[in-house]
Amino acid sequence: MQVREQGQQKGEASPVLADLLRLEEQAKQQGLGRWSKDPGAAEAAIRNLPPSAIGDPSNLDAMGLLAANKGTPMQGIVEQVRDGSTIRVYLLPDFQFVQVFVAGIQAPSMGRRATTPEIVAGSDISDENRNGSGEPRGPLTSAQRLAISAASSNEVAPDPFGLEAKHFTEIRVLNRDVRIVLEGVDKFSNLIGSVYYPDGEAAKDLALELVDNGLAKYVEWSANMMEDDAKRRLKNAELQAKKTRLRFWTNYVPPPTNSKAIHDQNFTGKVVVEVVSGDCIIVADDSVPYGSPLAERRVNLSSIRCPKIGNPRRDEKPAPYAREAKEFLRTRLIGRQVNVQMEYSRKVSMADGPTAGPADSRVMDFGSVFLLSPVKSEGDEAAPATVSNQQAGMNVAELVVARGFGNVIRHRDFEERSNYYDALLAAESRAISGKKGLHSAKDPPVMHITDLTTASVKKARDFLPFLHRSRRTPAVVEYVLSGHRFKLLIPKETCSIAFSFSGVRCPGRNEPYSEEAIALMRRKIMQRDVEIEVETVDRTGTFLGSLWESRTNVAITLLEAGLAKLQTSFGSDRIPDAHLLEHAEQSAKRQKLKIWENYVEGEEVSNGAAAIESKHKEVLKVVVTEVLGGGKFYAQTVGDQKVASIQKQLASLNIQEAPVIGAFNPKKGDIVLAQFSADNSWNRAMIVNAPRGVVESSKDNFEVFYIDYGNQEVVPYSHLRPLDNSVSSSPGLAQLCSLAYIKVPNLEDDHGTEAAQYLSDHTLNSGKEFRAKIEERDISGGKVKGQGTGTVLLVTLVAVDAEISINAAMLQEGLARVEKRMRRDSKERQVALENLEKFQEEARTGRHGIWEYGDVQSDDEDTAPPVRKTGGRR
Repeated sequence: MQVREQGQQKGEASPVLADLLRLEEQAKQQGLGRWSKDPGAAEAAIRNLPPSAIGDPSNLDAMGLLAANKGTPMQGIVEQVRDGSTIRVYLLPDFQFVQVFVAGIQAPSMGRRATTPEIVAGSDISDENRNGSGEPRGPLTSAQRLAISAASSNEVAPDPFGLEAKHFTEIRVLNRDVRIVLEGVDKFSNLIGSVYYPDGEAAKDLALELVDNGLAKYVEWSANMMEDDAKRRLKNAELQAKKTRLRFWTNYVPPPTNSKAIHDQNFTGKVVVEVVSGDCIIVADDSVPYGSPLAERRVNLSSIRCPKIGNPRRDEKPAPYAREAKEFLRTRLIGRQVNVQMEYSRKVSMADGPTAGPADSRVMDFGSVFLLSPVKSEGDEAAPATVSNQQAGMNVAELVVARGFGNVIRHRDFEERSNYYDALLAAESRAISGKKGLHSAKDPPVMHITDLTTASVKKARDFLPFLHRSRRTPAVVEYVLSGHRFKLLIPKETCSIAFSFSGVRCPGRNEPYSEEAIALMRRKIMQRDVEIEVETVDRTGTFLGSLWESRTNVAITLLEAGLAKLQTSFGSDRIPDAHLLEHAEQSAKRQKLKIWENYVEGEEVSNGAAAIESKHKEVLKVVVTEVLGGGKFYAQTVGDQKVASIQKQLASLNIQEAPVIGAFNPKKGDIVLAQFSADNSWNRAMIVNAPRGVVESSKDNFEVFYIDYGNQEVVPYSHLRPLDNSVSSSPGLAQLCSLAYIKVPNLEDDHGTEAAQYLSDHTLNSGKEFRAKIEERDISGGKVKGQGTGTVLLVTLVAVDAEISINAAMLQEGLARVEKRMRRDSKERQVALENLEKFQEEARTGRHGIWEYGDVQSDDEDTAPPVRKTGGRR
């Protein structure tokens, strides 16, 4: 450097000029820099820069530069900042001048400046604006004015926060040394890279700092060139900036989402009772009684998706690796204690198409599940995670993903996700790099299972010799069909069978304690490894035998709990542990557990298949909900957990506006939600009669039967709503009953109205609870199709505070008569009829009711065909 020559100065000379001249002279004498006297020093000091790549991409082999330096930090000096995410750099040591776009982000644009011609915008010319000839320029022509207007229209203002983003980058990297890691090259040969600048002893990522401060947005296409960890950091930083509406995101409006966060629903010490699929389990609470609606809860693993397990009923086969994912979880979770951290719920559509309505969707709960004190198996690569205020455990979702049995869901912005989402993504990266499971190039394993539960009885019998070859056969319990009947998988024979205990029977469906028996078996053996010993095959193709879990005969567990009876009418010599079974049943009888609660010592109970038990009868505690006449009525069980569960579900429903006509077309037999006209309450109802074709008006009438109460009425379409499948599939709570051993006049018969009114006053309108002793079951009515159809329970109805039954009271009032005795009647029935005839005799003697004019019909008329009704009660 040298001091500029001083020409004629209009003003005073610089006060430092003398010092500058002195220093220059000193440098000359010492031969420093340009004043060096060494031969060739001047030529060596000249740096030959390579051609600039800016504006002419042909001056740079971008792909060659990337290949030579991929993933390797390159030193550079920032010469210019074009905008917040674009810099121009001299790459050292060759001083190649290039433009680098920061990978994974894009800052707001700096706009575009107009290129104005060298034309003055006015006709008045001052001395300072004269041309080189000293003559003033003339006024603008029309063409010149048009050119200025066109040039001004090309100017584009910077985007909001564009200047701030550029300034942010300039004060951190301009004219500073930086490290650049090239990530890729786009189709225009532009360099894409990560930029790191020094900040004290640390190096900071320019892209992450810009996004953190709301001055840039995440860009997927260039972020895909980066490592997964760097991508996740950028994405999370952008999400946080959006949530706080920072700078660039000031006016950001989050997109609508169908997920909702779940708070304060963490539970500890739950036991896994069923693995539904690789991403869904059912956990149970041992502190809640068996059969309670709150005893089991379905939990979907957050933020992962596994192959669908399929549905054999719809002929859907499992997707590749679906069986393996389910089995992987079964062997690790069944019967084990877990911590569950509920995170979010999501409304999931169960049907496709524009006509899908509320009934076609359901709400699913998602959470993270942690296995307590896990036994780590070979290949389990999930790192233990700690839940706040809970014991440390292994993240089950991370286990599944790490083994390649599931994929991590790419959530949308503001969509709820797992609290351990980053760990899941890291586990997925390990599975992909290790080519495990779904990410493997190999064909998935194929397993052919012969399902004997749907095959013919002959085919089931053909498999019997294979199961007889070994005394005890290993099996896995796939489903609990009832307390004593199961679907088992026999891995050795690659078949599934229906299996039932020999000589042990639990209450049937819809009978008291049947649900408790099923819940107990789900808790004890569902999806457990068991051993079976098959004796024979019955006429339905069900294999009969004994079953052990952990060397315990499971039938003994049922009998000890009072949830099953021992049936040895065919002989007990073929049943292993027969003496232990008998001892277990006797113990339950002595303690009067469950089905033995009304057992009286010394009374024998028939274990045969007869329709009527000899002495011990089932007794229900009920309230009457509807009286039909003719001695028939509907009753609802008191204290039934199923009743409480359904009533709670109905109470929590959010009734929406009337459905759009055409989108909801209930048909005969459908279960819907209907508004009862008497009190405007919403209840479950079955469509009994519907208009032909599609609904045309909100006033179209539908005849509905309220399955939980037994009443029936006609309502308009506007009083109907679709009902969730989980609620509609549960059986109706109202059971059709008839007073046993007596005949009550129908409504159209003499004294029929009085009989119905008496029955209604003393049951429905009394508000009392009753004990209903089931004498017989009449199943001739078939399935429920409306009021008065379905199975009928013939009962003796006694009020809790009464001395005689309603049956006897109606005989006493002359509003009914005793049924005719038959020679084939059992001794018990004969005794019951004799007792009732005493009350009938009082009415006959006093000429009450139907006996007002003497004897009514002769007994021979009992066998005559019934008179066809001409009308019915609405």
